[in-house]
Amino acid sequence: MQIKTAVGQAMNRKYPEPIAIAVAKDAQGKYNPITLGWIMPSSGEPPMLAIAVAYARHSYQAIRQSREFVIALPSSSMAKDALFHGTHSGREMDKLAVCETRTQRASAIDCVLLAEAVANFECVLESETKSGDHAIFVGRIVAAHMHSDRTARRLYTVGPNHQMSGVIPG
Repeated sequence: MQIKTAVGQAMNRKYPEPIAIAVAKDAQGKYNPITLGWIMPSSGEPPMLAIAVAYARHSYQAIRQSREFVIALPSSSMAKDALFHGTHSGREMDKLAVCETRTQRASAIDCVLLAEAVANFECVLESETKSGDHAIFVGRIVAAHMHSDRTARRLYTVGPNHQMSGVIPG
């Protein structure tokens, strides 16, 4: 049986959910990461991923300006970094440097990969759609990478400001 409730209360029932970290080069030349809960495949051919970023976030302007970004699927070893990247702004700091997040150069775009992530996808911005207080960015995947250790586990969130690791088959 269903009971009527507030939207926010019902939305909390979506957890646990996978998270992602998007990275884009900002106007100052810094690679800025942001942790996101809203990510989905949006096309199989060509391969595309969609992310939702709040207009107020520094990363919103970085993605619009650079027109390219990396979507990293963080591993369980990245829990501290993922929480920091999602709760601090890159406007006044270099979040990758503060967290000492290990990176590698991307191969097809001007960005960085997160070295400890389960997978990284280099994306070129295909479209932007307004969606309430967020923009939905659709990125065409131009290169993909995965961690050499296939036992690396994916990171999930169990709710606001909390993470847990989970096992993803394959």
